Amino acid sequence: MTHKTGTRYSPEERKVAGKTLRTKVPRASHGVWQPTPNRPDPIALLEQQSANRIPELVPIRYGRMLESPFAFYRGSAVVMAADLAPTPVNGIRVQACGDCHLLNFGGYGTPERNLIFDLNDFDETLPAPWEWDVKRLAASFVVAGRRIGISEKNCLQATHEAMRHYREHMAEFAEMKTLEVWYARLDAKDIIARSRSDAVRKRREKAAARARTRTVEHAFPRLTALVKGDRKIIDEPPLIYHPKRHARFDEDVRRLFKSYRETLPEDRRVLLDRYHLTDIAIKVVGVGSVGTRCAVVLMLASGNDPLLLQLKEGNASVLEPYAGKSVYKNHGQRIVTGQRLMQSASDIFLGWTRSVQGQDYYFRQLRDMKASATLEGYSASDFIEYAELCGWALARAHAKAGDAALISGYLGKADSFDIALGDFAVAYADQTEKDHAALATAVKKGRLQVHAEKKL
Repeated sequence: MTHKTGTRYSPEERKVAGKTLRTKVPRASHGVWQPTPNRPDPIALLEQQSANRIPELVPIRYGRMLESPFAFYRGSAVVMAADLAPTPVNGIRVQACGDCHLLNFGGYGTPERNLIFDLNDFDETLPAPWEWDVKRLAASFVVAGRRIGISEKNCLQATHEAMRHYREHMAEFAEMKTLEVWYARLDAKDIIARSRSDAVRKRREKAAARARTRTVEHAFPRLTALVKGDRKIIDEPPLIYHPKRHARFDEDVRRLFKSYRETLPEDRRVLLDRYHLTDIAIKVVGVGSVGTRCAVVLMLASGNDPLLLQLKEGNASVLEPYAGKSVYKNHGQRIVTGQRLMQSASDIFLGWTRSVQGQDYYFRQLRDMKASATLEGYSASDFIEYAELCGWALARAHAKAGDAALISGYLGKADSFDIALGDFAVAYADQTEKDHAALATAVKKGRLQVHAEKKL
């Protein structure tokens, strides 16, 4: 039986087919992590990835990664991709996130202005084994939990709960009709209603209210100022700045913007055309993306009617050497399509483009009620409940663009897979701490240069 979706086989038949895969790849086999004898040097992988990035920004990347093992983990998807490649897989593929750690989930606004919780970073998305996303998510709870002082027991419980919710919700999606899966979403109202205590409910209500203020109207007065009568983006080097050769930079981005516009549906072009491009500045983002070419684009329909777009460079996915090349020639298109496939609702301004030099990019809104978890101050119960939400969201993403019945049949009703992933997560967290120590050694010996940022 083929493992592709859309076959003539019933969900029950596909579940049986998934269950038979346990003979080939036992669920317990996923619990083992052991570096291969020829494991690539993680620092060399980071150096190779940095070779095509803006040189003056690369020290910021290393400086951020040096902060903690979890910061290293966030910035080293390329390392884990190489580590996951030789691990057991059962042959079922999905549209994978590629960088599926716990802070790449969060809240954002739908086109209908509802606040939902979902995956929100897709720079590495590619069709790939479903296990790779699940393992990166599982290990992130142990690495991050140790960072914020969660006990080892509770880190492991968070991992188990994330995997249990992935498994149980995948079983639910396997029973749903196709369109029901496509329309499923985790709304902020649902999350608040599921709160297990008044304290948790109030905290979630406060977080949702704060997210609803994170809009372009809120960011506009803080990111921009009037300069000789014109609205400009405020420089905050080295994180936001207008480059020295600004005229050429401006011309290049305007050319990119013109071709990006052509990738939007006709109705979105009409909407976009109500704005005029006013200013452009380089903006440093994230941990893993530091050094890639990113910019913020200020657009105005009138003096007090702004739109902020983000231009981000799209490079080959870190999964590509192990999962195969993308069917899309433009990596911006790969990212946009993967995001639309995995999310329950996506930004209306998503589109892609390519520079005359052959570099790929994509556009999206800069602020759209986007909110990420603030792990500092999380109690063990907060951490575990957050893990449950991530497991649910990842299951929905994989079910939407994959075969829920096949995956559910493989996972089964018992907690065998959950336990195995907990073992993997602890072992890989230990590996991450060793890799972070190797980064510190490379910096100490002068192999890598770092830039320590001011705490704002």
